[in-house]
Amino acid sequence: MPDFGVYSEVGRLGKVLVHRPDLSVRRLTPRNHQDLLFDDVLWVEKAIEEHDAFVRVLQEEGVKVYQLKDLLFDVLAGNSEARKWVIHQVVNPMTIGIPACSAVRDCLMDMDTETLATHLIGGLTRGELECIYLEGMSRSSLIFSSSDRDTFILPPLPNTLFTRDTSSWIAEGVTLNPMHWPARRLETINIAAIYRFHPLFSGREVKTWYSCLDEGKGKSYLFPGMASMEGGDIMPIGKGTLLVGMGERTAGTMIETLSRILLSSGVVQRIIVAQMSHDRAHMHLDTVCTMLDTDIITVFPKVIEGIRTYSIRWAGGDRIFEVSREVDLTAAITDALELDRLLVIPTGGDEYQAAREQWDDGNNVLAITPGKVVAYDRNTCTNKNFREAGIDVIEIEGSELSRGRGGGHCLTCPIKRDAI
Repeated sequence: MPDFGVYSEVGRLGKVLVHRPDLSVRRLTPRNHQDLLFDDVLWVEKAIEEHDAFVRVLQEEGVKVYQLKDLLFDVLAGNSEARKWVIHQVVNPMTIGIPACSAVRDCLMDMDTETLATHLIGGLTRGELECIYLEGMSRSSLIFSSSDRDTFILPPLPNTLFTRDTSSWIAEGVTLNPMHWPARRLETINIAAIYRFHPLFSGREVKTWYSCLDEGKGKSYLFPGMASMEGGDIMPIGKGTLLVGMGERTAGTMIETLSRILLSSGVVQRIIVAQMSHDRAHMHLDTVCTMLDTDIITVFPKVIEGIRTYSIRWAGGDRIFEVSREVDLTAAITDALELDRLLVIPTGGDEYQAAREQWDDGNNVLAITPGKVVAYDRNTCTNKNFREAGIDVIEIEGSELSRGRGGGHCLTCPIKRDAI
């Protein structure tokens, strides 16, 4: 069996990438949390406790868990080329200004590895750049002159917690995703460095289906003109089918770009597109729909019933695609997975309870094996529905983790999962 590859949503989960709450979450304040895409500030110690418990559950179920920051540390410590690559991607004239660019790069190159890894995720203030003579830099740099010691030179990346989004494994390859909001765009650079330079992946012929980084051309993807795509909208459900949400975070143009790559190479034969309205409560498809078993799915009916569904297949030639409208999402999934019947489990409770539990990630669950999932304990009605359908539910606490609007599905990036 290959070391990496994701071939379904519910086959045995072998390896995942996660990120433990850290300095970046401690940087959340009442003033900045909305700009950083969190609905509230977190009780950080409690969030760490919850995340550690989640990781223990995965490990007890036989899943190999890799911590993103540990892998980033390895990359920065073991390879000067990698360190330079990351720093030059993050620090450039468009992020730091022209006069300060060289000095800040030199400062980060000389920084000890643990501190550098911490600040690449946790953010770096002007006052934390101890190796730069700030008064002198302020005389030549507008960016430094107009900022104070608490101004972020590198922004914190608290959404790194949700490792699902920046990269997506589809069969034996991976995508490096262009994130929708500026607050998340630097995250992709860190994960790209891991896939490119870490011994786990380098030299293993890992295929990159798509990369948002314009490497070697002196440009940064962080700025205008890039359509977005995020991993919470991407689900390789199996049987040669990819399910993709098209909504706030994933654009139709990006879906067509990915479709051309995957369909023309035969990686998948069909791409089901679920067109959703733009709403914070369901910014990704996996906030309203996840697979629980080979023939069982959970959905939030209020959103799913309004979704328009399409299938994209390869046509070749000038036409490129064959696009067809489907009756509805569940019918398309049933057909694609060659099922006689797909059991649909709705978010639990009455209209009000269902809305609350969807908001608290009741539908955003992670399958460990077919029919066994990890879910937040707070979603009592939805978990009851799961159990009544024969699903084995492992409950974890998520009072703090859920404040970022992500459950077990969002908190993990599967890098090895069996087919169904």
